[in-house]
Amino acid sequence: MRFLGKKKEVLGLDIGSNSLKLIRLGRRGNSYQLKAIGYREISPDAFIASEVKDRETIIFEIQNLMDQYAPGIKDVAVSIEGHSIITDKITIEKKSGAEAEQAILFEAEQRSPFDVEDVTMDYHIIHINEETNKMDVLLVAARNEYLRSYLSLIIDAGLNPVLVDADSLTILNSFEINYEIDPNRIIALANVGFDTTNVTFLKDGFYHSTRDVTGGGRLIFDAIQREFHLNQESAARVIRGETSGALDEDLYKATLVTSTDELLSGLDVAFSYFKSSARVSEVDWVLLSGGGALIPNFADLCQSRLGTPVEIANPLRNIEYDPSLFEGIHIEQIAPIFSVAVGLAARKV
Repeated sequence: MRFLGKKKEVLGLDIGSNSLKLIRLGRRGNSYQLKAIGYREISPDAFIASEVKDRETIIFEIQNLMDQYAPGIKDVAVSIEGHSIITDKITIEKKSGAEAEQAILFEAEQRSPFDVEDVTMDYHIIHINEETNKMDVLLVAARNEYLRSYLSLIIDAGLNPVLVDADSLTILNSFEINYEIDPNRIIALANVGFDTTNVTFLKDGFYHSTRDVTGGGRLIFDAIQREFHLNQESAARVIRGETSGALDEDLYKATLVTSTDELLSGLDVAFSYFKSSARVSEVDWVLLSGGGALIPNFADLCQSRLGTPVEIANPLRNIEYDPSLFEGIHIEQIAPIFSVAVGLAARKV
């Protein structure tokens, strides 16, 4: 969903349920350079399941983050997640120009569970099959009520939202920048946020579908805080992997297993649904990003439950940067949480 006509580089701002992340990229030829990276935690009570609970705090933290890491920049690309956004893939006869747009929007109107007057829609042509004269098109729709509320938050922070994307698609964009896409592998990109986990599936080297799973790092955060009688700051450090050896390891692992059961069951269902709809027997590779990727032992637990090799994503893998410019930030250690912000920053408007 684009809001400007001319192409320009924008700053990627990822507003999560317990943290804010920003990425500024430069471009030279086909390569990217990291110009700025910023991270700031916010209270887990300020943003719950995509619903703003403490507007003033979030605006204040966004302004502080921008002032510290990207002073003077106003144009930002942002993304949304959860049940206020719908993605769908359709296949239609190959068309071009106004004829294609008319056909795509007609199909979108037939498929949307909401009144078309209540949503903002956009689309992207994924793949054109010249042999069958068909094209696969990704439809994206966001509820206007939620979109207006979300954008007003960003505008009130003094910023200009020039592009709105979906979390699941920014993860795909980040993946395409940093990894080779093997058309012979079935790939799942799992972005484990604090309240929602999005999984984007690739088949034959192209986007296939997206599934949102309720639950994420908050389930583990709450369980750790409760089981070990920790305050919010200490529990946050645990799920970021910063307190290795400080807790009873056996109790921690037992708590992790219990607190992730609902999330992993949801992922199981998402994978089963994909395999059925895509007519494949297995997923070859899972790439894990988001805050959940930092949680100790969580990737191993996913791999065991899903029966699929799981790897931690590095959204800065192919991005050049000077480590001396980012003193105090252990970029490689926390890189997975920047996947959405990298995918946004790489967009051009």
